Amino acid sequence: MTETTQTQTTPAGGARPRSPEFQLAKDALRGLRQDLFHDAFAYRPLARMRVDGTVTRMLPDRPKERAVWIPHAVVVAAGLLALLISLAGNGGSDLPQLLTGLLSLATILLTLVRPVGAFWVSMAATPVTALFGDSWSDWPWLPGSFATHLVVLTVVALRTRPRTAAWMWAVTAAYGVLAEFFFSGGHYYTNTLPFLFVSALVLLLVTVWHVRHEAARKVTAQQSVTAHERSRRTLLEERTTIARELHDVVAHHMSVVAIQAEAAPYRVENPPPELEYAFAVIRENAVVALSELRRVLGVVRAEDYEAPDAPQPRLADLDRLLENVRDAGLRVDKAVTGAVRELPQGVELSAYRIVQEALSNSLRHAPGAEARVEIGYVLGGLGLRIVNGPATGLAKPSVGAGHGITGMRERVTMLDGEMTSGTTDEGGFEVAVFLPVPAATAPAEERP
Repeated sequence: MTETTQTQTTPAGGARPRSPEFQLAKDALRGLRQDLFHDAFAYRPLARMRVDGTVTRMLPDRPKERAVWIPHAVVVAAGLLALLISLAGNGGSDLPQLLTGLLSLATILLTLVRPVGAFWVSMAATPVTALFGDSWSDWPWLPGSFATHLVVLTVVALRTRPRTAAWMWAVTAAYGVLAEFFFSGGHYYTNTLPFLFVSALVLLLVTVWHVRHEAARKVTAQQSVTAHERSRRTLLEERTTIARELHDVVAHHMSVVAIQAEAAPYRVENPPPELEYAFAVIRENAVVALSELRRVLGVVRAEDYEAPDAPQPRLADLDRLLENVRDAGLRVDKAVTGAVRELPQGVELSAYRIVQEALSNSLRHAPGAEARVEIGYVLGGLGLRIVNGPATGLAKPSVGAGHGITGMRERVTMLDGEMTSGTTDEGGFEVAVFLPVPAATAPAEERP
Protein backbone atom coordinates (compact mmCIF):
# COMPACT_ATOMS: atom_id res chain seq x y z
CA MET A 1 0.00 0.00 0.00
CA THR A 2 1.39 3.33 -1.05
CA GLU A 3 1.26 5.97 1.62
CA THR A 4 0.42 9.43 0.39
CA THR A 5 1.22 12.58 2.27
CA GLN A 6 -1.18 15.53 2.07
CA THR A 7 0.29 18.96 2.37
CA GLN A 8 -1.72 21.88 3.66
CA THR A 9 -1.17 25.08 1.77
CA THR A 10 -1.22 28.32 3.66
CA PRO A 11 -1.87 31.77 2.33
CA ALA A 12 0.89 34.25 1.73
CA GLY A 13 2.46 35.46 4.96
CA GLY A 14 2.14 32.07 6.72
CA ALA A 15 -1.38 32.67 8.16
CA ARG A 16 -3.48 29.54 8.50
CA PRO A 17 -6.90 29.60 6.78
CA ARG A 18 -9.83 30.22 9.10
CA SER A 19 -12.60 27.67 9.43
CA PRO A 20 -16.16 28.47 8.29
CA GLU A 21 -17.31 28.41 11.91
CA PHE A 22 -14.74 31.03 12.84
CA GLN A 23 -15.81 33.25 9.96
CA LEU A 24 -19.46 32.85 10.95
CA ALA A 25 -18.73 33.83 14.54
CA LYS A 26 -16.62 36.76 13.34
CA ASP A 27 -19.44 38.03 11.12
CA ALA A 28 -21.92 37.62 13.96
CA LEU A 29 -19.76 39.65 16.34
CA ARG A 30 -19.32 42.30 13.66
CA GLY A 31 -23.10 42.52 13.29
CA LEU A 32 -23.53 42.76 17.07
CA ARG A 33 -20.99 45.55 17.29
CA GLN A 34 -22.56 47.42 14.38
CA ASP A 35 -26.16 47.15 15.65
CA LEU A 36 -25.81 47.61 19.41
CA PHE A 37 -22.43 49.24 20.10
CA HIS A 38 -21.54 51.51 17.18
CA ASP A 39 -23.01 54.97 17.90
CA ALA A 40 -25.38 53.41 20.40
CA PHE A 41 -26.28 56.79 21.92
CA ALA A 42 -26.48 58.67 18.63
CA TYR A 43 -29.25 61.26 18.37
CA ARG A 44 -32.03 59.77 16.25
CA PRO A 45 -35.31 61.56 16.94
CA LEU A 46 -38.54 59.78 16.11
CA ALA A 47 -39.99 61.14 12.90
CA ARG A 48 -43.51 62.45 12.74
CA MET A 49 -46.22 60.19 11.40
CA ARG A 50 -47.31 60.64 7.81
CA VAL A 51 -50.89 61.78 7.35
CA ASP A 52 -51.45 60.62 3.78
CA GLY A 53 -52.99 57.29 4.76
CA THR A 54 -56.51 56.11 4.09
CA VAL A 55 -57.89 57.30 7.44
CA THR A 56 -55.71 60.32 8.22
CA ARG A 57 -56.28 61.76 4.75
CA MET A 58 -59.95 62.30 5.60
CA LEU A 59 -59.26 64.23 8.81
CA PRO A 60 -59.82 68.00 8.97
CA ASP A 61 -56.81 70.28 8.84
CA ARG A 62 -56.38 70.92 12.58
CA PRO A 63 -56.72 67.28 13.71
CA LYS A 64 -54.47 66.28 10.84
CA GLU A 65 -51.77 68.64 12.13
CA ARG A 66 -51.96 67.00 15.55
CA ALA A 67 -52.14 63.46 14.19
CA VAL A 68 -48.46 63.58 13.26
CA TRP A 69 -47.62 63.32 16.98
CA ILE A 70 -49.57 60.09 17.58
CA PRO A 71 -46.43 57.83 17.77
CA HIS A 72 -44.87 60.16 20.35
CA ALA A 73 -48.08 60.22 22.37
CA VAL A 74 -48.26 56.41 22.36
CA VAL A 75 -44.69 56.13 23.66
CA VAL A 76 -45.40 58.69 26.40
CA ALA A 77 -48.56 56.80 27.39
CA ALA A 78 -46.58 53.53 27.56
CA GLY A 79 -44.02 55.28 29.79
CA LEU A 80 -46.73 56.51 32.16
CA LEU A 81 -48.18 53.00 32.30
CA ALA A 82 -44.76 51.58 33.19
CA LEU A 83 -44.47 54.26 35.90
CA LEU A 84 -47.78 53.17 37.44
CA ILE A 85 -46.78 49.50 37.30
CA SER A 86 -43.49 50.31 38.99
CA LEU A 87 -45.20 52.27 41.76
CA ALA A 88 -47.68 49.46 42.38
CA GLY A 89 -45.60 46.31 41.94
CA ASN A 90 -41.93 46.89 42.64
CA GLY A 91 -42.34 46.95 46.38
CA GLY A 92 -40.01 48.67 48.82
CA SER A 93 -40.44 52.03 50.49
CA ASP A 94 -42.08 55.01 48.87
CA LEU A 95 -38.89 56.77 47.77
CA PRO A 96 -37.32 53.74 46.01
CA GLN A 97 -40.65 53.04 44.34
CA LEU A 98 -40.82 56.62 43.08
CA LEU A 99 -37.20 56.58 41.88
CA THR A 100 -37.57 53.27 40.03
CA GLY A 101 -40.82 54.46 38.51
CA LEU A 102 -39.25 57.67 37.24
CA LEU A 103 -36.33 55.64 35.93
CA SER A 104 -38.76 53.47 33.95
CA LEU A 105 -40.50 56.54 32.53
CA ALA A 106 -37.18 58.20 31.57
CA THR A 107 -35.93 55.02 29.92
CA ILE A 108 -39.02 54.71 27.74
CA LEU A 109 -38.95 58.40 26.83
CA LEU A 110 -35.31 57.98 25.83
CA THR A 111 -36.43 55.71 22.97
CA LEU A 112 -37.84 58.82 21.26
CA VAL A 113 -34.36 60.28 20.67
CA ARG A 114 -31.73 57.58 21.34
CA PRO A 115 -33.34 54.17 20.74
CA VAL A 116 -30.35 51.84 21.02
CA GLY A 117 -29.02 53.77 23.98
CA ALA A 118 -32.41 53.36 25.67
CA PHE A 119 -32.02 49.58 25.37
CA TRP A 120 -28.73 49.65 27.25
CA VAL A 121 -30.16 52.00 29.87
CA SER A 122 -33.06 49.57 30.35
CA MET A 123 -30.64 46.67 30.72
CA ALA A 124 -28.69 48.60 33.36
CA ALA A 125 -31.84 49.75 35.16
CA THR A 126 -33.21 46.20 35.54
CA PRO A 127 -30.74 44.99 38.23
CA VAL A 128 -30.87 48.41 39.92
CA THR A 129 -34.64 48.14 40.20
CA ALA A 130 -34.31 44.58 41.52
CA LEU A 131 -31.94 45.74 44.28
CA PHE A 132 -34.32 48.45 45.53
CA GLY A 133 -37.46 46.32 45.28
CA ASP A 134 -38.58 43.68 47.76
CA SER A 135 -40.61 41.39 45.51
CA TRP A 136 -39.02 37.98 46.09
CA SER A 137 -41.40 36.21 43.76
CA ASP A 138 -40.33 38.04 40.58
CA TRP A 139 -36.67 37.62 39.70
CA PRO A 140 -34.86 39.07 37.81
CA TRP A 141 -37.74 41.02 36.20
CA LEU A 142 -39.78 42.98 38.68
CA PRO A 143 -43.17 44.13 37.36
CA GLY A 144 -41.88 47.60 36.53
CA SER A 145 -38.74 46.23 34.83
CA PHE A 146 -40.85 43.68 32.98
CA ALA A 147 -43.12 46.35 31.50
CA THR A 148 -40.31 48.85 30.88
CA HIS A 149 -37.99 46.48 29.06
CA LEU A 150 -40.83 45.02 27.01
CA VAL A 151 -41.87 48.49 25.87
CA VAL A 152 -38.25 49.44 25.11
CA LEU A 153 -37.71 46.29 23.06
CA THR A 154 -40.88 46.96 21.08
CA VAL A 155 -40.17 50.62 20.34
CA VAL A 156 -36.51 50.04 19.45
CA ALA A 157 -37.43 47.09 17.21
CA LEU A 158 -39.99 49.26 15.42
CA ARG A 159 -37.41 52.00 14.88
CA THR A 160 -34.55 49.72 13.74
CA ARG A 161 -34.31 46.56 11.67
CA PRO A 162 -35.13 42.91 12.49
CA ARG A 163 -31.46 41.98 13.01
CA THR A 164 -31.16 44.57 15.78
CA ALA A 165 -34.28 43.13 17.42
CA ALA A 166 -32.73 39.66 17.33
CA TRP A 167 -29.53 40.91 18.98
CA MET A 168 -31.49 42.73 21.70
CA TRP A 169 -33.47 39.58 22.46
CA ALA A 170 -30.26 37.51 22.61
CA VAL A 171 -28.58 39.97 25.00
CA THR A 172 -31.72 40.03 27.15
CA ALA A 173 -31.82 36.23 27.23
CA ALA A 174 -28.15 36.07 28.23
CA TYR A 175 -28.74 38.49 31.09
CA GLY A 176 -31.80 36.60 32.30
CA VAL A 177 -30.05 33.22 32.26
CA LEU A 178 -27.00 34.57 34.11
CA ALA A 179 -29.19 36.32 36.69
CA GLU A 180 -31.17 33.15 37.38
CA PHE A 181 -28.18 30.82 37.69
CA PHE A 182 -25.82 33.02 39.68
CA PHE A 183 -27.91 35.62 41.53
CA SER A 184 -31.25 33.95 42.29
CA GLY A 185 -30.53 32.99 45.89
CA GLY A 186 -33.60 33.42 48.07
CA HIS A 187 -35.97 33.87 45.15
CA TYR A 188 -38.39 30.99 44.82
CA TYR A 189 -39.85 32.12 41.49
CA THR A 190 -37.96 33.31 38.38
CA ASN A 191 -39.64 34.84 35.36
CA THR A 192 -36.95 34.93 32.64
CA LEU A 193 -38.66 32.25 30.57
CA PRO A 194 -42.09 33.99 30.57
CA PHE A 195 -40.44 37.30 29.71
CA LEU A 196 -38.46 35.76 26.82
CA PHE A 197 -41.61 34.07 25.52
CA VAL A 198 -43.69 37.25 25.59
CA SER A 199 -40.91 39.42 24.14
CA ALA A 200 -40.26 36.87 21.39
CA LEU A 201 -43.92 37.02 20.35
CA VAL A 202 -43.88 40.82 20.33
CA LEU A 203 -40.62 41.00 18.37
CA LEU A 204 -41.95 38.41 15.93
CA LEU A 205 -44.97 40.61 15.25
CA VAL A 206 -42.69 43.61 14.77
CA THR A 207 -40.52 41.62 12.36
CA VAL A 208 -43.59 40.60 10.36
CA TRP A 209 -44.60 44.27 10.23
CA HIS A 210 -41.12 45.20 8.98
CA VAL A 211 -41.21 42.52 6.29
CA ARG A 212 -44.67 43.56 5.16
CA HIS A 213 -43.69 47.24 5.15
CA GLU A 214 -40.56 46.52 3.11
CA ALA A 215 -42.52 44.37 0.67
CA ALA A 216 -45.10 47.15 0.25
CA ARG A 217 -42.31 49.66 -0.34
CA LYS A 218 -40.76 47.46 -3.02
CA VAL A 219 -44.15 46.93 -4.66
CA THR A 220 -44.74 50.69 -4.69
CA ALA A 221 -41.30 51.30 -6.20
CA GLN A 222 -41.94 48.62 -8.81
CA GLN A 223 -45.31 50.14 -9.63
CA SER A 224 -43.64 53.53 -10.07
CA VAL A 225 -41.10 52.01 -12.43
CA THR A 226 -43.85 50.19 -14.31
CA ALA A 227 -45.89 53.39 -14.62
CA HIS A 228 -42.80 55.23 -15.90
CA GLU A 229 -42.14 52.51 -18.44
CA ARG A 230 -45.78 52.54 -19.48
CA SER A 231 -45.75 56.31 -20.00
CA ARG A 232 -42.49 56.02 -21.90
CA ARG A 233 -43.94 53.30 -24.11
CA THR A 234 -47.03 55.43 -24.71
CA LEU A 235 -44.81 58.34 -25.67
CA LEU A 236 -42.86 56.17 -28.09
CA GLU A 237 -46.09 54.95 -29.63
CA GLU A 238 -47.30 58.52 -30.04
CA ARG A 239 -43.99 59.53 -31.59
CA THR A 240 -44.24 56.56 -33.94
CA THR A 241 -47.74 57.61 -34.97
CA ILE A 242 -46.63 61.21 -35.55
CA ALA A 243 -43.60 60.05 -37.51
CA ARG A 244 -45.77 57.81 -39.66
CA GLU A 245 -48.24 60.61 -40.38
CA LEU A 246 -45.44 63.07 -41.12
CA HIS A 247 -43.71 60.61 -43.39
CA ASP A 248 -46.88 59.85 -45.31
CA VAL A 249 -47.76 63.53 -45.81
CA VAL A 250 -44.34 64.97 -46.59
CA ALA A 251 -43.12 61.99 -48.58
CA HIS A 252 -46.24 62.08 -50.76
CA HIS A 253 -45.90 65.74 -51.64
CA MET A 254 -42.13 65.55 -52.18
CA SER A 255 -42.63 62.56 -54.46
CA VAL A 256 -45.19 64.54 -56.45
CA VAL A 257 -42.73 67.44 -56.71
CA ALA A 258 -39.98 65.13 -57.94
CA ILE A 259 -42.21 63.46 -60.53
CA GLN A 260 -43.67 66.75 -61.76
CA ALA A 261 -40.21 68.30 -62.00
CA GLU A 262 -38.98 65.36 -64.06
CA ALA A 263 -42.01 65.42 -66.38
CA ALA A 264 -42.32 69.20 -66.77
CA PRO A 265 -39.67 69.66 -69.53
CA TYR A 266 -41.44 67.11 -71.72
CA ARG A 267 -44.68 69.08 -71.60
CA VAL A 268 -43.09 72.13 -73.22
CA GLU A 269 -42.04 72.08 -76.84
CA ASN A 270 -38.34 72.96 -77.20
CA PRO A 271 -37.82 74.10 -73.58
CA PRO A 272 -34.84 76.38 -73.01
CA PRO A 273 -31.77 74.81 -71.32
CA GLU A 274 -32.19 77.05 -68.30
CA LEU A 275 -35.67 75.65 -67.70
CA GLU A 276 -34.51 72.06 -68.05
CA TYR A 277 -31.64 72.74 -65.62
CA ALA A 278 -33.99 74.37 -63.10
CA PHE A 279 -36.36 71.41 -63.13
CA ALA A 280 -33.41 69.02 -62.79
CA VAL A 281 -32.25 70.91 -59.71
CA ILE A 282 -35.77 70.78 -58.24
CA ARG A 283 -35.99 67.04 -58.80
CA GLU A 284 -32.54 66.43 -57.29
CA ASN A 285 -33.42 68.42 -54.19
CA ALA A 286 -36.72 66.56 -53.82
CA VAL A 287 -34.96 63.18 -54.05
CA VAL A 288 -32.33 64.21 -51.52
CA ALA A 289 -35.05 65.51 -49.16
CA LEU A 290 -36.94 62.22 -49.45
CA SER A 291 -33.83 60.23 -48.60
CA GLU A 292 -33.10 62.41 -45.55
CA LEU A 293 -36.75 62.21 -44.47
CA ARG A 294 -36.87 58.41 -44.67
CA ARG A 295 -33.61 58.10 -42.74
CA VAL A 296 -34.63 60.40 -39.89
CA LEU A 297 -38.24 59.28 -39.54
CA GLY A 298 -37.23 55.65 -39.82
CA VAL A 299 -35.22 55.96 -36.63
CA VAL A 300 -38.14 57.60 -34.82
CA ARG A 301 -40.89 55.24 -35.87
CA ALA A 302 -39.26 51.86 -35.18
CA GLU A 303 -36.78 50.75 -32.52
CA ASP A 304 -35.41 47.95 -34.71
CA TYR A 305 -34.98 50.21 -37.72
CA GLU A 306 -31.56 49.86 -39.30
CA ALA A 307 -30.38 53.18 -40.58
CA PRO A 308 -28.64 53.11 -43.96
CA ASP A 309 -24.88 53.19 -44.01
CA ALA A 310 -24.74 56.38 -46.07
CA PRO A 311 -22.17 58.81 -44.64
CA GLN A 312 -23.38 61.88 -42.82
CA PRO A 313 -22.64 65.23 -44.48
CA ARG A 314 -19.48 67.02 -43.37
CA LEU A 315 -17.92 70.42 -43.91
CA ALA A 316 -16.15 69.03 -46.98
CA ASP A 317 -19.59 68.71 -48.60
CA LEU A 318 -20.37 72.42 -48.22
CA ASP A 319 -19.33 73.22 -51.79
CA ARG A 320 -22.09 70.99 -53.14
CA LEU A 321 -24.57 72.63 -50.76
CA LEU A 322 -23.51 76.11 -51.89
CA GLU A 323 -23.86 75.14 -55.55
CA ASN A 324 -27.33 73.87 -54.80
CA VAL A 325 -28.23 77.15 -53.09
CA ARG A 326 -26.79 79.21 -55.96
CA ASP A 327 -28.90 77.22 -58.42
CA ALA A 328 -31.94 78.15 -56.29
CA GLY A 329 -31.17 81.87 -56.80
CA LEU A 330 -29.09 82.87 -53.76
CA ARG A 331 -25.72 84.44 -54.42
CA VAL A 332 -23.41 83.09 -51.75
CA ASP A 333 -19.66 83.21 -51.15
CA LYS A 334 -17.51 81.13 -48.82
CA ALA A 335 -14.39 82.11 -46.90
CA VAL A 336 -12.24 79.73 -44.85
CA THR A 337 -9.60 80.89 -42.39
CA GLY A 338 -7.19 78.92 -40.24
CA ALA A 339 -5.67 75.50 -40.71
CA VAL A 340 -8.31 73.19 -42.15
CA ARG A 341 -8.42 69.96 -40.18
CA GLU A 342 -10.77 67.06 -39.60
CA LEU A 343 -13.12 67.62 -36.65
CA PRO A 344 -15.27 65.17 -34.67
CA GLN A 345 -18.22 63.84 -36.63
CA GLY A 346 -20.78 65.50 -34.35
CA VAL A 347 -19.17 68.92 -34.81
CA GLU A 348 -18.88 68.46 -38.58
CA LEU A 349 -22.52 67.39 -38.92
CA SER A 350 -23.84 70.17 -36.68
CA ALA A 351 -21.80 72.79 -38.52
CA TYR A 352 -23.10 71.55 -41.87
CA ARG A 353 -26.73 71.57 -40.65
CA ILE A 354 -26.35 75.06 -39.17
CA VAL A 355 -25.02 76.45 -42.46
CA GLN A 356 -27.73 74.58 -44.34
CA GLU A 357 -30.51 75.99 -42.14
CA ALA A 358 -29.09 79.53 -42.22
CA LEU A 359 -28.92 79.51 -46.02
CA SER A 360 -32.44 78.05 -46.22
CA ASN A 361 -33.67 80.91 -44.06
CA SER A 362 -31.91 83.34 -46.40
CA LEU A 363 -33.70 81.78 -49.38
CA ARG A 364 -37.09 82.01 -47.70
CA HIS A 365 -36.87 85.34 -45.95
CA ALA A 366 -34.44 87.30 -48.13
CA PRO A 367 -35.03 86.32 -51.79
CA GLY A 368 -32.53 87.89 -54.17
CA ALA A 369 -30.09 88.77 -51.37
CA GLU A 370 -26.39 88.02 -51.21
CA ALA A 371 -25.03 85.74 -48.50
CA ARG A 372 -21.62 84.92 -47.15
CA VAL A 373 -20.43 81.87 -45.23
CA GLU A 374 -17.31 82.27 -43.11
CA ILE A 375 -15.62 79.27 -41.51
CA GLY A 376 -12.80 79.77 -39.02
CA TYR A 377 -10.63 76.93 -37.75
CA VAL A 378 -9.23 78.22 -34.45
CA LEU A 379 -7.25 76.57 -31.69
CA GLY A 380 -10.19 75.83 -29.38
CA GLY A 381 -12.87 74.95 -31.89
CA LEU A 382 -14.75 76.02 -34.99
CA GLY A 383 -16.28 79.40 -35.76
CA LEU A 384 -19.15 79.94 -38.19
CA ARG A 385 -20.66 83.16 -39.49
CA ILE A 386 -23.50 83.22 -42.00
CA VAL A 387 -24.73 86.66 -42.99
CA ASN A 388 -27.10 87.79 -45.73
CA GLY A 389 -28.19 91.16 -47.00
CA PRO A 390 -31.75 92.48 -47.31
CA ALA A 391 -34.20 91.03 -49.81
CA THR A 392 -33.82 92.58 -53.30
CA GLY A 393 -35.78 90.19 -55.55
CA LEU A 394 -39.33 90.40 -56.77
CA ALA A 395 -40.38 87.32 -54.82
CA LYS A 396 -42.27 87.92 -51.61
CA PRO A 397 -40.43 86.75 -48.45
CA SER A 398 -42.11 83.86 -46.69
CA VAL A 399 -43.20 84.08 -43.08
CA GLY A 400 -41.75 81.24 -40.99
CA ALA A 401 -42.57 79.89 -37.55
CA GLY A 402 -39.06 80.48 -36.20
CA HIS A 403 -38.17 76.79 -35.73
CA GLY A 404 -34.98 77.11 -37.77
CA ILE A 405 -33.22 79.36 -35.25
CA THR A 406 -34.48 77.15 -32.41
CA GLY A 407 -33.06 74.04 -34.07
CA MET A 408 -29.69 75.72 -34.57
CA ARG A 409 -29.58 76.76 -30.92
CA GLU A 410 -30.38 73.22 -29.81
CA ARG A 411 -27.50 71.84 -31.84
CA VAL A 412 -25.11 74.45 -30.45
CA THR A 413 -26.27 73.85 -26.86
CA MET A 414 -25.81 70.11 -27.28
CA LEU A 415 -22.13 70.72 -28.08
CA ASP A 416 -21.69 73.32 -25.28
CA GLY A 417 -21.18 76.06 -27.85
CA GLU A 418 -22.29 79.65 -28.19
CA MET A 419 -24.58 81.27 -30.75
CA THR A 420 -25.82 84.77 -31.51
CA SER A 421 -28.32 85.81 -34.15
CA GLY A 422 -30.00 89.03 -35.17
CA THR A 423 -30.48 91.66 -37.83
CA THR A 424 -27.56 93.63 -39.21
CA ASP A 425 -27.29 97.40 -39.69
CA GLU A 426 -27.88 96.96 -43.43
CA GLY A 427 -31.21 95.19 -42.86
CA GLY A 428 -29.95 91.66 -43.32
CA PHE A 429 -29.55 88.82 -40.86
CA GLU A 430 -26.49 87.31 -39.21
CA VAL A 431 -25.86 84.01 -37.40
CA ALA A 432 -22.58 83.60 -35.49
CA VAL A 433 -21.69 80.26 -33.89
CA PHE A 434 -18.72 78.89 -32.00
CA LEU A 435 -18.44 75.14 -31.49
CA PRO A 436 -15.74 74.08 -29.00
CA VAL A 437 -13.50 71.19 -29.94
CA PRO A 438 -11.44 69.70 -27.10
CA ALA A 439 -7.78 69.32 -27.88
CA ALA A 440 -6.55 65.80 -28.36
CA THR A 441 -4.97 64.47 -25.18
CA ALA A 442 -1.41 63.45 -25.70
CA PRO A 443 -0.47 59.98 -24.43
CA ALA A 444 1.03 60.02 -21.01
CA GLU A 445 4.70 59.19 -20.64
CA GLU A 446 5.43 55.76 -19.30
CA ARG A 447 6.63 55.75 -15.79
CA PRO A 448 9.77 53.82 -14.99
